[in-house]
Amino acid sequence: MTATAPENVMRGLVLLWIVVLCAVDLTVKYLVATYLMNPPRILAVAPFFNLILVFNPGISFGLFSETMALNPRLFAALQGLIVLALVLWAIVSKTVAERFAIATVAGGASGNVVDRFWNSSVTDYLDFHAFGWSWPAFNLADALIVSGTLMLVVLSIRKENNTIATREP
Repeated sequence: MTATAPENVMRGLVLLWIVVLCAVDLTVKYLVATYLMNPPRILAVAPFFNLILVFNPGISFGLFSETMALNPRLFAALQGLIVLALVLWAIVSKTVAERFAIATVAGGASGNVVDRFWNSSVTDYLDFHAFGWSWPAFNLADALIVSGTLMLVVLSIRKENNTIATREP
């Protein structure tokens, strides 16, 4: 089956969105690590928000740091396969909203994959805290992954509600 011209344009836009998000994430990480946090320090931006510099060798929130530190590029390659699956899913998805959401997840994830491959860890710099509680440091890529995932959840709920509303009793 051959894709139509508008379909090919949409696929190209999906790929472009992923590349742009990855490039922006990597650029911000580079600027933070090279210029803003050189030397490393804590920059208080607001009473609840700091900029810091953390190199996370583990998975989310530093989980399995010791295991991942043994072979970070192998882990980056496995993550890369997941990103490839996300890219393919975004390309074949049926709606623009789903494509955008999945591509947002893939763009963020690809930024973390490239960072882990180059640096053997992921560069985190956003630190939110309040009332003695602190969220683990994260980065733009993590925010993209979470926001894209939330978009997918909302789309799924809306689709489910539309399906239920249109069924005959």
